[in-house]
Amino acid sequence: MNRESIPPQLSSAKKEAATRFLTDSARAAYSTRAVSYQLDLNIVGVGIGKKIKGGQPTGTDAVRVYVNRKFPKAQIPQPQLVPATIRGVPTDVVETGRFKAFTVAPAPITPRDRWRPIRPGSSIGPPPIGNMVEAGTLGAIVKSGGAQYILSNNHVLANEDKLPVGTAIFQPALLDKGVQATDRVGSLSKVVPLSPRGSNSVDCAIAAIDKTVPADPTILPKVGKLATTSPIDATDGMKVHKVGRTTGYTTGSVLDISADVIIQYDIGTLTFQGQILIAPDQGQMFSDAGDSGSLIVDRGLGRATGLLFGGSPKSTIANHISDVLTALQIQLAG
Repeated sequence: MNRESIPPQLSSAKKEAATRFLTDSARAAYSTRAVSYQLDLNIVGVGIGKKIKGGQPTGTDAVRVYVNRKFPKAQIPQPQLVPATIRGVPTDVVETGRFKAFTVAPAPITPRDRWRPIRPGSSIGPPPIGNMVEAGTLGAIVKSGGAQYILSNNHVLANEDKLPVGTAIFQPALLDKGVQATDRVGSLSKVVPLSPRGSNSVDCAIAAIDKTVPADPTILPKVGKLATTSPIDATDGMKVHKVGRTTGYTTGSVLDISADVIIQYDIGTLTFQGQILIAPDQGQMFSDAGDSGSLIVDRGLGRATGLLFGGSPKSTIANHISDVLTALQIQLAG
């Protein structure tokens, strides 16, 4: 199943779940209830996928309700139980932890390499704001109108809309011992603004690569060169991998292709609709702070499918890469 093949009944049930659990009116409705079980505090997203029983997916489509912590049913007051069905579609409560945007890894950090030509998967960042220095990941080399650009997140390149177009971008990030005098590689060129009050579909921005800076679109090992610059739509269960500034090379699989989630940013709690959720392969984390901006690639076909921008200890969140390319009017470079 991909976004185009979601059954109408399943899509409608998910939309109703988002209205019930994620909107401001839903938050207000639950504001007088016990703090330990307030749905607006514990529920962090809704989506769709196969119902899970005993840790294994079944063949039944379900509306998933993602929670910070999963409580035994016997401990939850009846009014606050997630209903067994919504519009006739079964529900499934999945514990993911609370989502946040992945920006800076805690100090002390491992130094990140300087890459020339610059390559996806490497450390990147803007200049300091006040006493804060941040770092993220160069996701991809992209192109538009004959020029090449760096693709990453808004919150990596523009610091959540705080930095103006023209701001210098460095590789490696200054947090990773980049040097302002010698490691400038580009300048902030275009940003899709984040909406603190409305819904969001992408967290993305591009920086124009300086003419003197060589660039190679090949992602750092072990992902390597994309098989084609045409993206592929994420599908349920798709095996994926990425290279990020903090956790390096990791593997996982797509858990949800249409998740609505609430995510903590510096500017507030933002709502994102229709996102990809990724579960790590057993025994590892798929991403951590500093991996924001990483390109998610289908392991089987070698095609880009998502742009990583946040997550929790148990799940990673990514924009659909096709939505990112459309929003910024760019193409992947090959």
